Amino acid sequence: MAEIGMTRTLRAPYDDVLARVPDLLKAEGFGVLTRIDVKQTLKEKLGVDFRRYQILGACNPKLAHQALTAVANIGVMLPCNVVVQEADGGGTQVTAVDPMQTIAAAEPKLRPIAEEVRARLERVLEKLG
Repeated sequence: MAEIGMTRTLRAPYDDVLARVPDLLKAEGFGVLTRIDVKQTLKEKLGVDFRRYQILGACNPKLAHQALTAVANIGVMLPCNVVVQEADGGGTQVTAVDPMQTIAAAEPKLRPIAEEVRARLERVLEKLG
């Protein structure tokens, strides 16, 4: 099975990691535009229990503008999702989209922007510990 995104698994508690991620994204020029609580949504819509799992839609306005100016339809791949979830066996797993798998794969001329986004998201994951 292919690796999806870029992942970091931490021993830190879920709530602590979830609280830190937006600040680390901000330090790299991203804002969190959307927040989807998957556990809550699945409980409300389907009546099923699921582990704590949130999807944060992160956007770096400068880099998004560059990508949208170059390829208007690339917006279907924005914002950059970052998932924070309870890990099997304890701890927390954080996975960020790999723009080399999405944006650059869809439109090779966006590779330089995708590389910059990837480097910033990698730094976020590294700073988590």
